[in-house]
Order: sequence, then structure tokens, then C-alpha cells
Amino acid sequence: MIKLHDKFFKPFITAKQIDDAITRMAEQIAVDFADEVPVFIGVLNGSFMVVSDFVKKYPKPCEVTFIKLASYEGVKSTEDIQRLIGLTQDLSGRSVVILEDIIDTGGTLAEIHRIFKNENVKSLTIATLFYKPTAYKKDFKLHYVGIEIPDKFIVGYGLDYDGLGRNLPEVYQIKTTQHMTNLVLFGPPGAGKGTQANFLKEKYDLVHISTGDVFRYNIKNETALGMLAKSYMDKGELVPDQVTIEMLSAEVEKNAGANGFIFDGFPRTSAQAAALQELMHSKDSEINAMIALEVEDSILIERLLERGKTSGRSDDADESIISNRIKEYYSKTAILKDYYSEQDRYFGVDGVGSVEEITERLSTVIDAL
Repeated sequence: MIKLHDKFFKPFITAKQIDDAITRMAEQIAVDFADEVPVFIGVLNGSFMVVSDFVKKYPKPCEVTFIKLASYEGVKSTEDIQRLIGLTQDLSGRSVVILEDIIDTGGTLAEIHRIFKNENVKSLTIATLFYKPTAYKKDFKLHYVGIEIPDKFIVGYGLDYDGLGRNLPEVYQIKTTQHMTNLVLFGPPGAGKGTQANFLKEKYDLVHISTGDVFRYNIKNETALGMLAKSYMDKGELVPDQVTIEMLSAEVEKNAGANGFIFDGFPRTSAQAAALQELMHSKDSEINAMIALEVEDSILIERLLERGKTSGRSDDADESIISNRIKEYYSKTAILKDYYSEQDRYFGVDGVGSVEEITERLSTVIDAL
């Protein structure tokens, strides 16, 4: 991910994909104009990289020139287009191929057709590296298209955002969610994870998503996903990861304007972690960190036995059950620790001390993300 001015952009089209698209276009145009020497005209500023790479791949004689039109302000295409630099040669009777970097609404294309209406060219052909079909509002034919893309703002490979990004060799797409802090919070039974989650969600204005709460809500309200999950649970089977992810996706969607999320109780496996990351990518975001509260087993057992005196939970009153719960936690967390460590996103935090001290340690990690 990159940041240009005030906006974030994510990787979208690789340099190789761009190169392959330009190669295909050059080869096809060379075949179609086999008996002619076409004049390739680039539309500045954006097309300078397209034209440069295109003519290197074009296998036959050709001429190259440029015109310059203004059509972008910020991230919006305007209809107020002015011809800034005109043609300097006579193109009467010549086959002209316009090389565009991108065509979206078609406003620039309309101006190009107006410019060449009185130039008496033999033919006017339009070739564009990128094309947004859902944004296109004109009826002019596009003869060659390199890559069709959705109607989202892009930068790189000659395209800019307020002057920045033209030099990037690949293309990036604007993130609709500009910045979120998404955490996976882990801690063994008795580590105080629930307490800390409440403090962190208030301090950073995050949404706390507890998998257990999400399951209970869906089952209680008899949602389609809740009933599906219950059908597996009633048979003593594990609920498939996809069902859980769809529940979490619905929760994320409910809070689309959130500053970020604290995921509690999910993921439990590397496959689930990958599925969660994919879910966040689909929302133009990502998991920033897995933070695990670290507490010695003896302290955990002591805490839970003390809690068991008032909680009424039988699994807080039996030391052997508590020990098994702790062992199960470590067996599951070890896998995830490796998964997130490989991405430099695992952070262990000392979970011993006052609530305020532990919150401060967690905050230090979060503030540095």
C-alpha cells in the first residue's frame, strides 16, 4: 500500500501485466497497419509512458507526436477540457492512431474527435491501455483496449493524483476505506483480554467483534447463517470457516464507517487467518497486527480460580480443566504466532500488572502500527 498526499492506494495491476497488454496492442496494430506508416499521437500528460513503451515494441516504421489536454482535477474526471498543445504537422491523408493511457467517461475522446474533424486524416483509430466500461458515456468506437478496469481511481504508469504517482512502474487503485486499524486480540483464559478489549475499543474508537457474541446473536435471532451454524452444532460438527467468515463479514459491513475492528476469538487456524485477511482486503483494509497478552500459567490458574468463586462457571473452579484450557490456547496460538510473525505482525505484550499498565503497553504497540 502507498500514500500519495492524503489518500491511500493499493496494488492493482503489475508491471508485467501492463507490459503484456502493450505488447498485444503493438502486435495487433502492426498487423492491421501492415502497409502503412501510421502516426501515433499520445495524449499528455498521462500517456508518455504508454507511448514510450508502445513504440519500442512496434515492429515497423512509424511516426510519433503528442497533444496535451487537461481533463483531471484531483480524483474526478471533469467535462471542462481545454486543448493546451495542438498539432504541429499536416496530417492530411495520414492514418492516425491515438494512444491513450486511460479512457473513462470519454470526455477527452470527444475533444480528440473534434480536433481531428477538420484535419482530413485518412483514418482515426483509438487505442487505450486502460478502459472503464461502466464509466464510458460516449458512442465513439474504441478500436484497441489493453485492460478493462472497474470505475475506481488509479495512479501509476503515467497516471497521477495531484501530481504524484506518474513515475510508478505499476498501477495502484484508490482505497475506498482510507485508513483502519484492525487487530486480532489474543490471550489465554484469565489474561484479561475482555477487559482490555473494552478499554481499547473506547480509546481508539474501534468496533469489538467477539466471535462468540456473533454466533449467539445469529442463533438467537434465527438468521439464515445462525440456523446454518446451529445445524452443524446440533450434530456435534464444527461450523465451517466460510459460515463464520460470512457472519464476520456481515458485522464488518454493519460498521462500514468504523475506524477499525478488534477481532476476538477468530482466527484460530492459519486457514482462518488467511480467510480473515482476504475478508479485510475485500473491504479495502487489512489486519494490522495480532496482539497476544502473555501471562505465566501459574498466574492464570490463580486468577481463574479466584474468578470462579463469583463467576458461577464450573470451568473456572476446576484446576485440571483450567490447565487443559490453557494448553489448548497455546496449541492454537502457536500456529497463529508463526503465521503473523512471518508478516512481522505478531506482538506479544506482558499481561501482568494493573489494568492501566497493561493498557499502556498495548497502546504502545498500537500507536506504532
